[in-house]
Parts: sequence; structure tokens; C-alpha cells
Amino acid sequence: MSYTIEQIAASLGAQAFGDVSISITGAAEPAMAGPDDLALALSPAFVADLATGHARAAVILPDTDWQAAGLQAAIIAPRGRLAMAGLTQMIDAQPAFSAVGDIHPSSVTDGAWIGAHCSIGPFTHIAAGARIEAGARIGSHVSIGAGTLIGDNATIHSGARIGPRVTIGQGVVIQSGAVIGADGFSFVTEGVSGPEQAKATGGCKKLTPPEKGEWHKIHSLGGVEIGDDVEIGANSTIDAGTIRATRIGRGTKIDNLVHIGHNVTVGEDCLLCGQTGIAGSVVIGNRVVLAGQTGVGDHHTIGDDVVTGAGTMILSNVPAGKVLLGYPAQRMDQSIASYKALRRLTRKPQTDK
Repeated sequence: MSYTIEQIAASLGAQAFGDVSISITGAAEPAMAGPDDLALALSPAFVADLATGHARAAVILPDTDWQAAGLQAAIIAPRGRLAMAGLTQMIDAQPAFSAVGDIHPSSVTDGAWIGAHCSIGPFTHIAAGARIEAGARIGSHVSIGAGTLIGDNATIHSGARIGPRVTIGQGVVIQSGAVIGADGFSFVTEGVSGPEQAKATGGCKKLTPPEKGEWHKIHSLGGVEIGDDVEIGANSTIDAGTIRATRIGRGTKIDNLVHIGHNVTVGEDCLLCGQTGIAGSVVIGNRVVLAGQTGVGDHHTIGDDVVTGAGTMILSNVPAGKVLLGYPAQRMDQSIASYKALRRLTRKPQTDK
């Protein structure tokens, strides 16, 4: 499809200048843009690259001289990344799903309730007692467990695995390979185990082997509840709760390769970045951002609006609004100061001549 500069600007709620009748069919970085691409020149370096490419129009920041850059048209974006969100959503070529209302003959629905205008791809299995609400799009090779509810207009990409007793809200997107509702990692020994001894003593005493050390599995009966407009990245896992559900709040976005343990509660509008791991029974507030490879120990509470840097390890409760970094986590500026001080320890002292 093609869009005029005028149409794109109207969609973004932005101002356009120049020949707004120019049509574009895609977006590109300025140096690689062709005449039918809309260049994204949202930094001085990218503006300089406009001379290398062949774009006729670009999205630019305020105070950029678009005519001097050789453009025929420009869209002004005060918040560049927000403009990118709207633009990419507008021109995204959606992945191939079965046509609306089409249930592929190789899929198995086992008498599950399927709403209007749903599409279900080949070799997908939906267990008896599941309910798929109107407009849901389900790719190929997806499995959906018994008693699970998929909300209106949800999108489940190929190869996702949705277990039993899972509730998925409206507009949720689940990427390929995600596993929702697997058993939580919860085991107990008949005797007092090594981890229990360590927790009781704070690690100050030598551990003794339990009389009966075999591990007995605690099964997960609680399922998972996912709010509206959540996105779950490829190969991420959310374990079912033991008795109550593991919960993900409305609008939260979860990156690829994130693990969320059993009984965890995640608030609304959070961002959980790649390779983050959250142990069981953690409570996370609203608008929390956990950068890549953040770890959270079990049973801790993280307040609203907390932000961590990459590789942070949280081993205690965190009040609202904190910015953390390091292992163990501490205030980001203190962590950076500690790192600098540690680096200085290896410097040789200056000697007088």
C-alpha cells in the first residue's frame, strides 16, 4: 500500500510541509532510502545521511532545515520515537494469518467455543472447554489448553503454547514460541532441605543433609491472567500460579526470553526487557521498567515507577520511584561511583621524581 505525506501527517497528528501529495510505500534510514521511502531523519547524523540516499520526504525533528537537506516534503515530529511508533503501526505488513473467519481444516478445535470473525491457522489445537472471542487471530502450530479464554482481537503467533486455565485479555499479542501457563518450579522435601536451612541461618552454619531429601512437586493449579493490550515476546515464559493465578497487568510489554515465575503479580504499563528473570511470588507495581538481564529474588515487592539498568540483581524490596543498578542493586549513581572507585584501586600511585 502507499500513503501520501498528508495522510501520514494526519495519522500522526503532526505538521507536514512541502509537496504533501507525495506517495510513499515504506520507511527507511536516510542513507538507504529510495524515492518511494519515507526517511526517518531523527538525529543530526541521520539528517546528514539524507544527501547519500534518494528520499524525497522525511520525518524530521523541529528546527531541521528540510529544504536545505534537499527534501521535497517533511513531517515535523517533536517526539521522534513516538512518531516512529505511529508510522510503523500504520505501514506494517501484517504477518500472514488465515482469512478472517477461516478455520483451517487441519486445525483441531475439540468443540471449543469459537467467536465470530476468528482465524485459526493450520495444525493448531484448541482443547475442549476453551473459548476464543471475536476477531482473534491464531497462527499455525499453536496449542491452547482446556478452560482457557482468549479475548477479543488477540493475536497469537505461530508456535505459541497456551496452557489450561489461562485468561488472556483483549488485544493481547503473543509472539512465536512463548509458553503461557506451564507448571511453576515448586518442589519440597520431606525433611528440612538445604535451602530452608540456609534461609533460617543466613548461611552462617554448615548445612546438614536432610533425612529424606527427595523432591516432591507442588503442582500449579492457579493458571495465568493476562490483562488487555499486553504483548509477550518470543520464547518468553509465564508460569501458572500454585493456587491463585500469576497476573500480568493491562498494557505491560514483555520482551523476548523473559521468565516470570509462579504467583508473580506484574502491574500495568510495565516494560520487562530481554532475559529478565523474576522468581516466584514477586509483586511488581505499575510502570516499572526492568532492563535486560535484570534478576528479581523471590517474594520481594517492587514499587511503582522503578527503573533498573541492565544486569541489575534485586535481592530486597524496592520503594517506588527508585533507579537501580548493580549486583546487588543499589541506587544507580551510587553503583556507578562504586564501580569507578573499584577501578581506581588498580592504578599505581604516582612517585615523586
